[in-house]
Amino acid sequence: MTLRHFLTTQDYSRAEIEGLLAQAAEFKRSPRGQQLAGKSVALLFFNPSMRTRTSFELGAFHLGGHAIVLAPGKDAWPIEFEVGSVMDGDTEEHIAEVARVLSRYVDLIAVRAFPKFQDWSVDREDKVIKAFAQYATVPVINMETITHPCQELAHALAMKEHLGNLQNKKYVLTWTYHPKPLNTAVANSALLIATKLGMDVTLLCPTPDYVLDERYMSYGYQNAKENGGSLKISHDIEEAYSGADVVYAKSWGALPFFGRWEQEKPIRDAHKHFIVDEQKMALTNKGLFSHCLPLRRNIKATDAVMDSPACIAIDEAENRLHVQKAVMASLISQR
Repeated sequence: MTLRHFLTTQDYSRAEIEGLLAQAAEFKRSPRGQQLAGKSVALLFFNPSMRTRTSFELGAFHLGGHAIVLAPGKDAWPIEFEVGSVMDGDTEEHIAEVARVLSRYVDLIAVRAFPKFQDWSVDREDKVIKAFAQYATVPVINMETITHPCQELAHALAMKEHLGNLQNKKYVLTWTYHPKPLNTAVANSALLIATKLGMDVTLLCPTPDYVLDERYMSYGYQNAKENGGSLKISHDIEEAYSGADVVYAKSWGALPFFGRWEQEKPIRDAHKHFIVDEQKMALTNKGLFSHCLPLRRNIKATDAVMDSPACIAIDEAENRLHVQKAVMASLISQR
Protein backbone atom coordinates (compact mmCIF):
# COMPACT_ATOMS: atom_id res chain seq x y z
CA MET A 1 0.00 0.00 0.00
CA THR A 2 1.27 3.48 -0.89
CA LEU A 3 2.21 5.54 2.16
CA ARG A 4 -0.28 8.41 2.65
CA HIS A 5 0.75 11.63 4.34
CA PHE A 6 -1.30 14.63 5.46
CA LEU A 7 0.77 17.53 4.15
CA THR A 8 -1.92 19.60 2.44
CA THR A 9 -5.65 19.21 1.84
CA GLN A 10 -4.96 19.80 -1.83
CA ASP A 11 -3.80 16.15 -1.91
CA TYR A 12 -7.25 15.06 -0.70
CA SER A 13 -10.51 14.94 -2.64
CA ARG A 14 -13.57 16.83 -1.47
CA ALA A 15 -15.17 13.51 -0.52
CA GLU A 16 -12.14 12.60 1.59
CA ILE A 17 -12.21 15.97 3.32
CA GLU A 18 -15.93 15.62 3.99
CA GLY A 19 -15.17 12.19 5.44
CA LEU A 20 -12.55 13.61 7.81
CA LEU A 21 -14.98 16.33 8.90
CA ALA A 22 -17.69 13.74 9.55
CA GLN A 23 -15.28 11.68 11.64
CA ALA A 24 -14.21 14.80 13.54
CA ALA A 25 -17.84 15.63 14.29
CA GLU A 26 -18.27 12.10 15.64
CA PHE A 27 -15.20 12.53 17.87
CA LYS A 28 -16.70 15.79 19.12
CA ARG A 29 -19.85 13.91 20.17
CA SER A 30 -17.89 10.97 21.60
CA PRO A 31 -14.33 12.13 22.44
CA ARG A 32 -12.75 8.88 23.62
CA GLY A 33 -11.72 5.88 21.57
CA GLN A 34 -9.07 3.25 20.99
CA GLN A 35 -8.14 4.06 17.39
CA LEU A 36 -4.54 4.78 18.46
CA ALA A 37 -4.28 2.10 21.14
CA GLY A 38 -0.69 0.93 21.36
CA LYS A 39 0.36 3.57 18.81
CA SER A 40 2.61 6.60 19.16
CA VAL A 41 3.22 9.91 17.41
CA ALA A 42 6.36 12.08 17.42
CA LEU A 43 5.52 15.80 17.46
CA LEU A 44 8.45 17.90 16.21
CA PHE A 45 8.21 21.61 16.94
CA PHE A 46 10.71 23.84 15.19
CA ASN A 47 8.52 26.80 16.27
CA PRO A 48 6.40 27.67 19.32
CA SER A 49 2.89 26.35 19.79
CA MET A 50 0.01 26.37 22.23
CA ARG A 51 -3.16 25.06 20.53
CA THR A 52 -1.32 22.72 18.16
CA ARG A 53 0.78 21.02 20.81
CA THR A 54 -2.03 20.77 23.34
CA SER A 55 -4.59 19.43 20.88
CA PHE A 56 -2.24 16.86 19.33
CA GLU A 57 -1.01 15.55 22.68
CA LEU A 58 -4.53 15.31 24.08
CA GLY A 59 -5.90 13.90 20.84
CA ALA A 60 -3.43 11.02 20.91
CA PHE A 61 -4.19 10.39 24.59
CA HIS A 62 -7.97 10.43 24.02
CA LEU A 63 -7.61 7.73 21.36
CA GLY A 64 -5.37 5.51 23.49
CA GLY A 65 -2.06 6.58 21.94
CA HIS A 66 1.08 8.29 23.21
CA ALA A 67 2.73 11.50 21.98
CA ILE A 68 6.45 12.30 22.18
CA VAL A 69 7.23 16.05 21.92
CA LEU A 70 10.59 17.14 20.50
CA ALA A 71 12.04 20.60 19.82
CA PRO A 72 15.02 20.16 17.46
CA GLY A 73 17.81 22.56 18.34
CA LYS A 74 16.56 22.81 21.92
CA ASP A 75 15.82 19.46 23.57
CA ALA A 76 16.85 17.45 20.50
CA TRP A 77 19.81 17.70 18.12
CA PRO A 78 19.69 20.39 15.40
CA ILE A 79 18.84 18.82 12.03
CA GLU A 80 20.42 19.35 8.62
CA PHE A 81 18.08 19.32 5.60
CA GLU A 82 20.35 20.10 2.65
CA VAL A 83 21.37 17.17 0.48
CA GLY A 84 25.13 16.85 0.05
CA SER A 85 25.91 19.38 2.77
CA VAL A 86 29.23 19.30 4.60
CA MET A 87 27.98 19.35 8.17
CA ASP A 88 30.67 21.46 9.79
CA GLY A 89 28.23 24.00 11.30
CA ASP A 90 25.59 23.88 14.03
CA THR A 91 23.58 20.90 12.81
CA GLU A 92 24.39 17.53 14.36
CA GLU A 93 22.42 15.00 12.30
CA HIS A 94 20.80 14.75 8.91
CA ILE A 95 17.10 14.39 8.17
CA ALA A 96 17.90 11.15 6.31
CA GLU A 97 18.77 9.55 9.64
CA VAL A 98 16.28 11.42 11.83
CA ALA A 99 13.17 10.52 9.82
CA ARG A 100 14.15 6.89 9.38
CA VAL A 101 15.07 6.37 13.04
CA LEU A 102 11.86 8.01 14.27
CA SER A 103 9.94 5.79 11.84
CA ARG A 104 11.37 2.76 13.65
CA TYR A 105 10.09 4.15 16.97
CA VAL A 106 6.69 5.70 16.24
CA ASP A 107 3.65 5.20 14.02
CA LEU A 108 3.15 8.84 12.97
CA ILE A 109 5.42 11.88 12.67
CA ALA A 110 4.01 15.42 12.88
CA VAL A 111 6.06 18.52 12.04
CA ARG A 112 5.70 22.26 12.67
CA ALA A 113 8.27 24.39 10.81
CA PHE A 114 7.65 28.00 9.81
CA PRO A 115 9.32 29.82 6.90
CA LYS A 116 12.55 31.70 7.57
CA PHE A 117 11.09 34.96 6.17
CA GLN A 118 14.23 35.72 4.17
CA ASP A 119 13.57 34.46 0.65
CA TRP A 120 10.13 33.31 -0.50
CA SER A 121 11.58 31.43 -3.47
CA VAL A 122 13.30 29.20 -0.89
CA ASP A 123 10.54 29.09 1.72
CA ARG A 124 7.85 28.16 -0.81
CA GLU A 125 9.67 24.87 -1.44
CA ASP A 126 8.62 23.73 2.06
CA LYS A 127 11.80 21.67 2.36
CA VAL A 128 11.48 20.60 6.00
CA ILE A 129 8.11 18.84 5.82
CA LYS A 130 8.88 17.44 2.36
CA ALA A 131 12.17 16.00 3.62
CA PHE A 132 10.39 14.24 6.47
CA ALA A 133 7.88 12.83 4.00
CA GLN A 134 10.69 11.73 1.69
CA TYR A 135 12.67 9.80 4.28
CA ALA A 136 10.01 8.66 6.77
CA THR A 137 8.48 5.22 6.44
CA VAL A 138 5.40 6.21 8.49
CA PRO A 139 2.76 8.88 7.71
CA VAL A 140 3.79 12.51 8.20
CA ILE A 141 1.36 15.21 9.35
CA ASN A 142 1.76 18.95 8.70
CA MET A 143 1.27 20.92 11.94
CA GLU A 144 1.93 24.18 10.01
CA THR A 145 4.60 25.08 7.53
CA ILE A 146 3.61 27.26 4.56
CA THR A 147 0.14 25.72 4.83
CA HIS A 148 -1.85 24.75 7.90
CA PRO A 149 -4.19 21.91 6.87
CA CYS A 150 -5.25 21.02 10.42
CA GLN A 151 -6.43 24.60 10.95
CA GLU A 152 -8.32 24.35 7.65
CA LEU A 153 -10.29 21.36 8.84
CA ALA A 154 -11.08 22.95 12.21
CA HIS A 155 -12.27 26.10 10.43
CA ALA A 156 -14.41 24.13 7.99
CA LEU A 157 -15.99 22.09 10.79
CA ALA A 158 -16.88 25.27 12.71
CA MET A 159 -18.48 26.80 9.62
CA LYS A 160 -20.48 23.64 8.95
CA GLU A 161 -21.70 23.58 12.54
CA HIS A 162 -23.10 27.11 12.21
CA LEU A 163 -24.12 27.26 8.55
CA GLY A 164 -24.76 23.67 7.48
CA ASN A 165 -24.18 23.34 3.75
CA LEU A 166 -21.35 25.67 2.71
CA GLN A 167 -21.98 25.51 -1.04
CA ASN A 168 -21.95 29.03 -2.55
CA LYS A 169 -21.89 30.78 0.80
CA LYS A 170 -20.02 34.09 0.46
CA TYR A 171 -16.66 33.77 2.19
CA VAL A 172 -14.34 36.73 2.72
CA LEU A 173 -10.69 36.06 3.50
CA THR A 174 -9.46 39.44 4.64
CA TRP A 175 -5.94 40.65 5.30
CA THR A 176 -5.54 42.61 8.51
CA TYR A 177 -2.82 44.80 9.95
CA HIS A 178 -0.22 43.36 12.30
CA PRO A 179 2.94 45.15 13.49
CA LYS A 180 5.19 42.51 11.94
CA PRO A 181 5.14 40.26 8.86
CA LEU A 182 3.53 36.87 9.39
CA ASN A 183 3.42 33.52 7.63
CA THR A 184 0.96 33.11 4.74
CA ALA A 185 0.14 29.54 5.85
CA VAL A 186 -3.32 30.11 7.32
CA ALA A 187 -4.34 32.38 4.45
CA ASN A 188 -3.15 29.80 1.90
CA SER A 189 -5.06 27.09 3.73
CA ALA A 190 -8.25 29.10 4.18
CA LEU A 191 -8.28 29.76 0.44
CA LEU A 192 -7.80 26.06 -0.29
CA ILE A 193 -10.52 24.72 2.00
CA ALA A 194 -13.14 27.35 1.19
CA THR A 195 -12.78 26.81 -2.56
CA LYS A 196 -12.59 23.04 -2.11
CA LEU A 197 -15.96 23.14 -0.33
CA GLY A 198 -17.62 25.15 -3.10
CA MET A 199 -17.86 28.53 -1.38
CA ASP A 200 -17.87 31.87 -3.23
CA VAL A 201 -14.56 33.26 -2.03
CA THR A 202 -13.32 36.85 -2.03
CA LEU A 203 -9.67 37.46 -1.16
CA LEU A 204 -9.63 40.97 0.30
CA CYS A 205 -6.22 42.62 0.61
CA PRO A 206 -4.87 46.21 0.52
CA THR A 207 -2.83 46.05 -2.70
CA PRO A 208 -1.80 43.49 -5.33
CA ASP A 209 1.40 42.97 -3.32
CA TYR A 210 -0.66 41.03 -0.76
CA VAL A 211 -2.19 38.57 -3.21
CA LEU A 212 -1.16 35.04 -2.22
CA ASP A 213 1.41 32.91 -4.00
CA GLU A 214 0.40 31.99 -7.54
CA ARG A 215 0.48 28.29 -6.61
CA TYR A 216 -2.34 28.71 -4.08
CA MET A 217 -4.28 31.14 -6.23
CA SER A 218 -4.11 28.58 -9.04
CA TYR A 219 -5.30 25.81 -6.74
CA GLY A 220 -8.10 28.08 -5.56
CA TYR A 221 -9.34 28.80 -9.08
CA GLN A 222 -9.10 25.09 -9.90
CA ASN A 223 -11.00 24.10 -6.75
CA ALA A 224 -13.71 26.68 -7.40
CA LYS A 225 -14.22 25.43 -10.94
CA GLU A 226 -14.37 21.78 -9.87
CA ASN A 227 -16.70 22.36 -6.93
CA GLY A 228 -19.16 24.93 -8.24
CA GLY A 229 -17.88 27.92 -6.31
CA SER A 230 -15.94 31.04 -7.26
CA LEU A 231 -12.81 32.98 -6.36
CA LYS A 232 -12.03 36.65 -6.89
CA ILE A 233 -9.60 39.26 -5.59
CA SER A 234 -10.80 42.56 -4.17
CA HIS A 235 -9.18 45.67 -2.70
CA ASP A 236 -12.57 47.26 -1.93
CA ILE A 237 -13.56 46.75 1.71
CA GLU A 238 -17.23 47.67 1.37
CA GLU A 239 -17.77 45.56 -1.75
CA ALA A 240 -16.04 42.54 -0.20
CA TYR A 241 -17.94 42.60 3.11
CA SER A 242 -21.32 43.25 1.51
CA GLY A 243 -23.55 40.19 1.94
CA ALA A 244 -20.77 37.98 3.33
CA ASP A 245 -21.77 34.85 5.23
CA VAL A 246 -18.30 34.36 6.73
CA VAL A 247 -15.43 36.77 7.37
CA TYR A 248 -12.10 35.14 8.12
CA ALA A 249 -9.29 37.47 9.19
CA LYS A 250 -5.55 36.92 8.98
CA SER A 251 -2.46 39.04 8.60
CA TRP A 252 0.27 37.91 6.23
CA GLY A 253 3.41 39.33 4.69
CA ALA A 254 3.55 40.75 1.17
CA LEU A 255 5.50 38.23 -0.92
CA PRO A 256 7.33 40.83 -3.09
CA PHE A 257 8.81 42.25 0.13
CA PHE A 258 9.61 38.91 1.77
CA GLY A 259 12.79 39.44 3.81
CA ARG A 260 12.66 43.22 3.25
CA TRP A 261 10.55 44.32 6.19
CA GLU A 262 11.57 47.98 6.17
CA GLN A 263 10.23 48.32 2.64
CA GLU A 264 6.95 46.61 3.44
CA LYS A 265 6.33 48.39 6.75
CA PRO A 266 5.09 51.73 5.27
CA ILE A 267 2.56 49.90 3.08
CA ARG A 268 1.36 47.84 6.03
CA ASP A 269 1.14 50.89 8.32
CA ALA A 270 -1.03 52.69 5.77
CA HIS A 271 -3.70 49.99 5.96
CA LYS A 272 -4.52 49.71 9.65
CA HIS A 273 -8.12 50.47 8.69
CA PHE A 274 -8.46 46.86 7.47
CA ILE A 275 -9.21 45.95 11.09
CA VAL A 276 -12.42 43.91 11.42
CA ASP A 277 -14.89 46.12 13.28
CA GLU A 278 -18.61 46.41 13.92
CA GLN A 279 -19.16 48.76 10.99
CA LYS A 280 -17.69 46.31 8.49
CA MET A 281 -19.50 43.30 9.99
CA ALA A 282 -22.77 45.26 9.71
CA LEU A 283 -22.37 45.07 5.92
CA THR A 284 -22.47 41.26 6.00
CA ASN A 285 -25.41 38.88 5.80
CA LYS A 286 -25.41 38.51 9.60
CA GLY A 287 -22.04 36.92 8.88
CA LEU A 288 -19.87 34.77 11.10
CA PHE A 289 -16.40 35.97 12.07
CA SER A 290 -13.40 33.78 12.81
CA HIS A 291 -9.65 33.77 13.20
CA CYS A 292 -7.11 30.98 13.75
CA LEU A 293 -5.76 32.57 16.98
CA PRO A 294 -3.71 33.99 18.55
CA LEU A 295 -5.28 37.37 17.76
CA ARG A 296 -4.14 40.80 18.87
CA ARG A 297 -7.35 42.50 19.96
CA ASN A 298 -8.03 45.98 18.58
CA ILE A 299 -5.29 45.41 16.02
CA LYS A 300 -6.76 42.65 13.85
CA ALA A 301 -10.31 42.77 15.21
CA THR A 302 -12.08 44.89 17.81
CA ASP A 303 -13.23 43.70 21.21
CA ALA A 304 -16.84 44.10 20.07
CA VAL A 305 -16.30 41.70 17.15
CA MET A 306 -14.37 39.17 19.20
CA ASP A 307 -16.97 39.18 21.98
CA SER A 308 -20.00 39.07 19.68
CA PRO A 309 -22.19 35.98 19.14
CA ALA A 310 -21.01 36.02 15.51
CA CYS A 311 -17.44 35.13 16.54
CA ILE A 312 -16.75 31.39 16.21
CA ALA A 313 -12.99 31.55 16.83
CA ILE A 314 -13.27 29.56 20.06
CA ASP A 315 -15.34 26.87 18.34
CA GLU A 316 -12.70 26.69 15.62
CA ALA A 317 -9.91 26.40 18.19
CA GLU A 318 -11.73 23.59 20.00
CA ASN A 319 -12.22 21.77 16.72
CA ARG A 320 -8.47 21.44 16.28
CA LEU A 321 -8.67 18.62 18.84
CA HIS A 322 -11.40 16.77 16.96
CA VAL A 323 -10.10 17.13 13.41
CA GLN A 324 -6.60 16.07 14.39
CA LYS A 325 -7.99 12.93 15.98
CA ALA A 326 -9.74 12.25 12.68
CA VAL A 327 -6.51 12.75 10.72
CA MET A 328 -4.44 10.54 13.03
CA ALA A 329 -7.08 7.80 13.12
CA SER A 330 -7.44 7.89 9.34
CA LEU A 331 -3.69 7.58 8.72
CA ILE A 332 -3.32 4.77 11.24
CA SER A 333 -6.24 2.85 9.74
CA GLN A 334 -4.65 2.96 6.28
CA ARG A 335 -1.41 1.32 7.38
